[in-house]
Amino acid sequence: MARVWPVGVRPAVLRGWDPPATPYGRGHRGVDLAGAAGTPVRAVAEGTVTFAGVVAGRGVVAVDLAHTGAPALRTTYEPVTAKVHKGDRVAAGQRLGVLQRPGSHCGGTSCLHWGLRRGTRYLDPLSIMPPWLLCKGPSRLLPVWGVAVEG
Repeated sequence: MARVWPVGVRPAVLRGWDPPATPYGRGHRGVDLAGAAGTPVRAVAEGTVTFAGVVAGRGVVAVDLAHTGAPALRTTYEPVTAKVHKGDRVAAGQRLGVLQRPGSHCGGTSCLHWGLRRGTRYLDPLSIMPPWLLCKGPSRLLPVWGVAVEG
């Protein structure tokens, strides 16, 4: 589904997805990805911008991903100074805006809070990343112990 990371090449995940036990309970409805203020924020896949504005003092961009059913998967990105507008069609990797200065969300360091929803249900955004984008290094073959070698 996703074609690129929203920031950087393989950003560090500063805080993972932690779904709440109840609809209004505590949890972390997305992942926090490391990134410096001013870093370009990109659409992870093709879609349509459904929101680009400010919520509670932070810039937010929301993109409904194309070809993901009804209701569509929606990715959210914050804090972002948007360079796109509601209704814009975006391609995978297209710049949505830039990461804003650090706030309180990541303890004063810069990070992108990246979310994923289908309707009102929050999902783990890393679940739409293909394995080749998630891997951190080359594959390694390990020995298989206890198997007789014929020769």
